Amino acid sequence: MDSLGKEPAVRIGVPMIDISTTRYSKDLDYQTLLRASRCLSREGTTQKVELALLADTATQRFVPILRALFHRQRVDAEIYEAPFDAIEPEVYDAQSGLYQFKPDAVAILNSVQALRAGFLCRPGDADSFRKRVGDRIVAVWEALQSRCRATVIQSNFVLPYERFFGNFDHKVAGSFYATVSALNAHIAEAARQRSSVFVNDVEAIASWVGRVNWFDDRFWDSAKYFCTLDRLPLVASNLVDIVMAIRGRMTKCIVLDLDDTLWGGTIGDDGIEGIQLNAHGDGEAFYRLQLCLRELRKRGVLLAVCSKNQLENALLPFEKHPEMVLKRGDIAVFVANWNQKADNIREIREALKISFDSMVFLDDNPFERNLVRELLPDVVVPELPEDPADYVRAISELNLFETASFSAEDLKRTELYRAEADRQEAQGNFKSIEEFLQSLDMRITVARFDSFNLPRIAQLIQRSNQFNLTTRRLSETECRALMEDEEHWIPLYARLADRFGDHGLISVVILEALEDELAIRDWLMSCRVLARGVEQFMMNRVFEHAKGLGLTRVRGEFIPTAKNGMVKDFFSRFGFSLLEGNNASSHWSLPTEAYRPADVFIRLLEDERIALAS
Repeated sequence: MDSLGKEPAVRIGVPMIDISTTRYSKDLDYQTLLRASRCLSREGTTQKVELALLADTATQRFVPILRALFHRQRVDAEIYEAPFDAIEPEVYDAQSGLYQFKPDAVAILNSVQALRAGFLCRPGDADSFRKRVGDRIVAVWEALQSRCRATVIQSNFVLPYERFFGNFDHKVAGSFYATVSALNAHIAEAARQRSSVFVNDVEAIASWVGRVNWFDDRFWDSAKYFCTLDRLPLVASNLVDIVMAIRGRMTKCIVLDLDDTLWGGTIGDDGIEGIQLNAHGDGEAFYRLQLCLRELRKRGVLLAVCSKNQLENALLPFEKHPEMVLKRGDIAVFVANWNQKADNIREIREALKISFDSMVFLDDNPFERNLVRELLPDVVVPELPEDPADYVRAISELNLFETASFSAEDLKRTELYRAEADRQEAQGNFKSIEEFLQSLDMRITVARFDSFNLPRIAQLIQRSNQFNLTTRRLSETECRALMEDEEHWIPLYARLADRFGDHGLISVVILEALEDELAIRDWLMSCRVLARGVEQFMMNRVFEHAKGLGLTRVRGEFIPTAKNGMVKDFFSRFGFSLLEGNNASSHWSLPTEAYRPADVFIRLLEDERIALAS
């Protein structure tokens, strides 16, 4: 649509607030990103994504900045840009360019401007219009997912500036404003019922910057862009966040300073009575931050403490301050000493067995922030405002906690890590690792994928990076397809418990029965249970299946990534022979009769529920 060959005029409003949704660069300036898009290189990228973009608005100027933002995340993005306003023709034509492209994800961008034209010229009443549009949106999702395995990312609608009834719009169900609100609610509810559909909350972005700074009708009339150019990066960044979360990149731990971060003042100097922390008054900003952090902890984000302090002083507010929201039990790892904070963060990372790029470090001190950025460049270190009253707003604006899943296990994540700390402490009381493992009284449940556990299975597949042989990111829909195909696939999960508590669902192994061999397609495990014997136990079961099916060998594949180096020798450790290999992948094989079962200290609690067709 933008065919004039020149930059359309950009409406100048209030200065753009940096809501920085990218992790490594805070610059969301349109012109800067456009220039960067012209000289992108695959060098330095560690992942590739195939994204299809369908829209009822022009996207020519959106795609370059989308590529640039993906590149900042070290992702080489190949983007299929469908023709203007061709959402349904692309989706319903099985031979369209969309399906030939075979995307990982399909982003659908709907504009309220296009919706307005349909609403104001509707043949029937507003309720019929709302139902018709809502049904068409969901029908597009279902058609897409019947023809390809792509995840769907659907935008909602920015609320219009027209209020034909004024404030009374809210009481008139047939008003344009109320219709758009109802459509957004319909999109959200329909997405909740579909695990592979996500919502790109464009309305939230427009509300933040203000609709007066969002819309430019001259820009829409001349080029069919749904917002001003300087707001396009915000939408692109939001979309990148969603895709990266789907692919497993997300914040798993917030590392917290204490003095002047969780409370005002210095606990070592001011004492418990002198620090600022209360629900009302001078310490309210810190109280509000703690409420926010506790809510993140409840949804599964781990909290850790990294403070230059005497340990007993640092613990004092957690144990005795009457208005301390966070308690010692909310903290997965507590480190307080006089060591360099980068060293302490390394210790926290090792204890939690997560990657640096899944950690966020919050500290009021600019010196400490800059030092951690220099020494640990993958750790996300946001700039905190000088005024603590702005802490929660600043953290929220960064959208650091985007996620693609939520399960019951997330609610008890901190307890899982606290129990692991107890195990580590108990290990010191035994003379050998064998004695310790035997003392744990480990019990394992291995079963075929089932509907109840599918959300957690998909979540583990999406999030696991280090102990992951192939790092394929399967959606819940794809996992369900494996579960239902009992003729070819043996998709297994494992749960582990011991005398200290329940580890939860900790491993996924996906097997495919071929003509004469059993192929290991995926194998991943939570790093929480390393060195327990789980991988040996599961490999024993793999070969038992191969023998039971009369297959002569087991085959496996390893695909290296920047994070899974710990399993590069996985197959060789079990005696597999290398068939072929290069930098992209390696293939391994072992005859069924040549495998020698490993000894483990794990008791099988439940046999696999496997129903292979004869």
